[in-house]
Amino acid sequence: MSFSLPKNVPRFENPQRELEDGYWGSSGISRIQNGHTGNGISGKLDAFLDKRQLPMYKDKPYNYSASRKNIGWYQRKRTFVAAILGVLGLVYWLGIFSSAGKVAPVGGLGAASWTWGSTSGSSKVDWDDRRQKVKEAFVLSWDGYEKHAWGFDEYHPISKRGTQMTPKGMGWIIIDALDTLMVMNLTSRLSHAREWISTSLDYDQDQNVNTFETTIRMLGGLLSAHYLSTTFPDMAPVADSAHGAPGEDLYLEKAADLADRILGAFDSDSGVPYPSMNLKDIKGVPSHVYGGASSTAEAASLQLELKYIAMLTGEKNYWERAERVIQVIDDNGMEDGLVPIFIYPGNGQFRGSIIRLGSRGDSYYEYLIKQYLQTSKQEPIYLELWNQALAGIQKHLVAYTAHSHFTIIGERPSGLASPLSPKMDHLVCFMPGTIALAVTNGLTVEQAKKLGNWSQKEDDEMKLAIELTKTCWGMYKVMATGLAPEISFFEIDDPPHMQADGILASAEIKSEDDAPWRTDYTIKHQDSHNLQRPETVESLFYMWRITGDTMYREWGWEIFTSFLKYSATEDGSGFTSLSNANEIPPKMRDNMESFWLAETLKYLYLLFSPVDLLPLDSIVINTEAHIFPRFELTRGLKTGWKRKPRDSQGKLIKEEKRKKGAGKKGSKSDGGNRKDVVKNDVLTKTRQELKTVQVIATRADQNEEQKPSSAWSDT
Repeated sequence: MSFSLPKNVPRFENPQRELEDGYWGSSGISRIQNGHTGNGISGKLDAFLDKRQLPMYKDKPYNYSASRKNIGWYQRKRTFVAAILGVLGLVYWLGIFSSAGKVAPVGGLGAASWTWGSTSGSSKVDWDDRRQKVKEAFVLSWDGYEKHAWGFDEYHPISKRGTQMTPKGMGWIIIDALDTLMVMNLTSRLSHAREWISTSLDYDQDQNVNTFETTIRMLGGLLSAHYLSTTFPDMAPVADSAHGAPGEDLYLEKAADLADRILGAFDSDSGVPYPSMNLKDIKGVPSHVYGGASSTAEAASLQLELKYIAMLTGEKNYWERAERVIQVIDDNGMEDGLVPIFIYPGNGQFRGSIIRLGSRGDSYYEYLIKQYLQTSKQEPIYLELWNQALAGIQKHLVAYTAHSHFTIIGERPSGLASPLSPKMDHLVCFMPGTIALAVTNGLTVEQAKKLGNWSQKEDDEMKLAIELTKTCWGMYKVMATGLAPEISFFEIDDPPHMQADGILASAEIKSEDDAPWRTDYTIKHQDSHNLQRPETVESLFYMWRITGDTMYREWGWEIFTSFLKYSATEDGSGFTSLSNANEIPPKMRDNMESFWLAETLKYLYLLFSPVDLLPLDSIVINTEAHIFPRFELTRGLKTGWKRKPRDSQGKLIKEEKRKKGAGKKGSKSDGGNRKDVVKNDVLTKTRQELKTVQVIATRADQNEEQKPSSAWSDT
């Protein structure tokens, strides 16, 4: 299908822009009020304080007030009123009316200009106003990218430049942010993005790309845009002449093209996808590290996207390739449902024995319960897998800190029999929200309890979600900037107190610098960077929707204001990740992550939105915060595999049966016995060799993990 250029998209380099600016100038509305033409940080941040509506071509298609040039008495007194407001604002800023002893907030880069983000003394919070502030932060970020790096995959807001990840670019930022533009109703910016997708996006490039990241961000972004644009036409509505209008499948067409290319990564002997694939050749590319193994989380976090496009197109191949991966993983029969973080595409066997829910392990578990919810609970096999894994996590990984008894999810670097490491990636903070989602299936706790099947299990799992959220919140409170580190370590007893030893009550997190709870957190210098990650605010969103406790909204607001204080660039060109979030002023990294727009700001926006915006019991959200619908199994789609028999620990039992059968066969003659002895000697030697190789592989993996992660890596 061919697509013509939209007729109504404002182009910033077009002469038409001068006419538009002239029109708004004649209406008496200053262009600077919207932050698009003001120079420097002051011009940008003045826009945040401006409560007037944006002009229509600045993403406000509805209810824009008419020109005010005919309003007589107000216009004549406008300057006088503005002067009074300015004096009152100065008085307030100087703190003349503030209570005694009130401490001013610690300043960061541009902090004085961000005082609008502080909470007033009023007990009533205007959540709609806070939601608007998040939207304005998104607009500031997007406009900086649009001005300085449009069409580039990466944006560096300090140096004001973009870089590409492929020869012609993949629309990394544009596509990742599509559904955020829709949810925030940013119409003209969405039109500009759609125009780029129609005229510039081309996946026929000779470039190796990461299979997982391309799937969750690009395929996920396109599919989410298709879903929202077709199901919620009032979200950033488009004109009939624009791309993506009813009857046109711009997003789905691009998604299908990309999905066909992604399938090349699945052409391995086992069906486990290679970690990379070539867009043009449509072939998988083995890893050059970890002995050629793929990340388990990456291989097992492509299912929501491929299953949804299978439902949309009727192409079963997407579905079958996706579910085959989970079958291969499960056929390994790992103890208590906990899987190592690397798997070989060649034979479908695991490499090493590192068990963790941080990088390379996280979203495997997330996608188990979300696959169950995606198909409207019609595939109970995924609920079984989730329940087994969560029980294993509680048994082997959930522990308590030594002093304040915070709940953590640790790691087993050398398998479940090895000592627990009290290391917790910020990535693990997706888990409390996911646990709560699994408990209620997206309903509120009150609604779920009325269904009549609530038990002690659900109570315990909700308590676990609550305590884990608190621990993640502490990662922010313990830092100088109020922004979490990439990794936290915790003080635990030796041996550690595990959840299996009894649930402990945690201490209150207080703001004092010498509060005792802080001693349970250890932040190493090399782990103190902040990458604008979304996992904690993601869980805050789920916890607010499911429990109704406004505490989670307040925590989200505090995190948001910390981002404003310390990650905004000096001249208002966007927000950046930080090299060290534990010093003031923090050192900036000059990189705005695409998930800042796709996830972090979206989750904050939804956290402050009414609960009827995208109800949790009707959608499922992928690991990049892209929104898909729940659907029924139709068009011949069904679960195409069954679990192998296993014991109570999750280990396969077929090996025991094989041994019994071999014993009976060997007892027929002495020759049979001799053959069995030889076979057993070979098997014993082989097992010893494999064990040695596994230990070496685990040590090699741990050494590799110390290296800086790839720019592609989100897990």
